[in-house]
Amino acid sequence: MGEIAITSRRPGRVWSILQNPLSRIVLFAFALATMISAIGWLSSTAGIASRSAAGIGVAVLQIVATCAIYVGLVRWLEQRRVVEFGRHRAWGEFGAGFALGLALFGITMLVLYLSGLAAFEHAAAWPGLIYPLAGAIATAFFEEIAVRGVLFRIVEEHLGTWLALAFSAAAFGALHAGNPGATVTSSIAIALEAGVLLAAAYIYTRRLWLAIGLHAAWNFAEGGIFGADVSGIDSHGLLATRLSGPPLVSGGSFGPEASVVAVAVCLISAVVLLSLAWRQSRIVALRFPRPRAVSSDIA
Repeated sequence: MGEIAITSRRPGRVWSILQNPLSRIVLFAFALATMISAIGWLSSTAGIASRSAAGIGVAVLQIVATCAIYVGLVRWLEQRRVVEFGRHRAWGEFGAGFALGLALFGITMLVLYLSGLAAFEHAAAWPGLIYPLAGAIATAFFEEIAVRGVLFRIVEEHLGTWLALAFSAAAFGALHAGNPGATVTSSIAIALEAGVLLAAAYIYTRRLWLAIGLHAAWNFAEGGIFGADVSGIDSHGLLATRLSGPPLVSGGSFGPEASVVAVAVCLISAVVLLSLAWRQSRIVALRFPRPRAVSSDIA
């Protein structure tokens, strides 16, 4: 596995402060949060509904703005090529992630259905799927860039893969703790299933495309196809899903993501990806104080 050359540093105290890993995380987070808040405010002020042509335009704007901010900050602050967004294999990895996300959520719902914990009924027409699809992709771009592209990647550079995996997964669960219907159990479930699996997808490829596709497909299947609550947020999809039984097993009001079934399905997949990454020497050992940056430029 190759390595990226150490970021060239400009002289000066301010520049040194900006190169601090915590400073970089804060700067990225501030820029991305400001952008998403501004787009949300403009959309709300204009009265744009998410399930409309204008709503799709807002989703596209969010994707473009998120990528532009990330790429711009990486090139300016880290002074390197944005290899985690390399065009090589981009469509293939996004497509593979999307297929995997659909499959994993489908397996989750199949288990819940066969266990008598989920029931479905038709609720909408196929053309309406375009709206939740656009929203799911926009959300996946933003969250994967923020959590895996910024938080996981920068922490991994300094503390290695395993600590970065634990820290970013815990942070991802905590970020969903304020959602409707959230509990300690649902936050732990999000950390274990999504936080670990999506980080594993990035570790395996050292690019963001697989994780983005997987994340988008899971949310799209959950809300757009099955019409189940997505992290506690009410959704309207092709089907309407009714969950019953113990919340620990079914997910309860938070949705299937809080189910032990989803946790098991996603953790098994994460272990497979991490095993493949280990075999290909893509795991970064714990190192202090400041290591050379781990390469993302893998063929």
